[in-house]
Amino acid sequence: MSDMRIDVVTIFPEYLEPLNVSLVGKARARGQLDVHLHDLRSWTTDIHRTVDDTPYGGGPGMVMKPEPWGAALDAVLAAGPEGEVPTLVVPTPSGRRFTQDLAQDLAARPWLAFAPARYEGIDRRVIEEAATRMPVVEASIGDYVLAGGEVAVLVMVEAIARLLPGVLGNAESHRDDSFAPGAMADLLEGPVYTKPAEWRGREVPEILLSGHHGKIAQWRREQAFARTHANRPDLVARWQRESFTKKEREALSVLGLAWDEAEGRFRSVAEPVEE
Repeated sequence: MSDMRIDVVTIFPEYLEPLNVSLVGKARARGQLDVHLHDLRSWTTDIHRTVDDTPYGGGPGMVMKPEPWGAALDAVLAAGPEGEVPTLVVPTPSGRRFTQDLAQDLAARPWLAFAPARYEGIDRRVIEEAATRMPVVEASIGDYVLAGGEVAVLVMVEAIARLLPGVLGNAESHRDDSFAPGAMADLLEGPVYTKPAEWRGREVPEILLSGHHGKIAQWRREQAFARTHANRPDLVARWQRESFTKKEREALSVLGLAWDEAEGRFRSVAEPVEE
């Protein structure tokens, strides 16, 4: 039995071909992932295989019809393990942010079904009706709009699949990822290097060649602080003083960050203090 079953209903099954390659493809070949792709047009009833119609209330664009979606989800439910229901994941810019925490949550579920939309989205009644029969997660991979949700499915499936036991060659590989729960929560991973030690006049930082694992770990963590401070001030705003050791707070001060007790956050010393 596989570790996880994944169903995807889409009008472009061929868009999901990348699920046959790299880590996800290998996981499928090993039987860890059981992936089923379904063409939504299989559940249309007219000669044109229509999946969309004009929106009630007017406006531009088209909306995906409820009938084929309802029938497709009925079929997915019927084809799955008896007595079980999937978690329905709906990629949408209107959903909650897809984060590493959410990927961890979904990776713990044995069956996921994805409903990527096209056009202006899926008739809302489909989502509401589905929620009476299965858990529903509406998720967004970022603050931008795509032509369809299939790309988001690829992003989510890879983020989820790599967290399953045995999918990565080294079980510890995702422990130090950006956003990983624990020590890397709200942190971006720092820079990485490999051989050769010198390339085009640029050398690998000496600390990484020292063999001193404690100092290397400290350097990597400080690099994560610096990268996060430079690129993601929104993450810095979530840092809490008790999450850092005294030595780490000293490293943050070198970056120009100091804990502001009144505001309950780390603040750049260059920021003007509000009166």
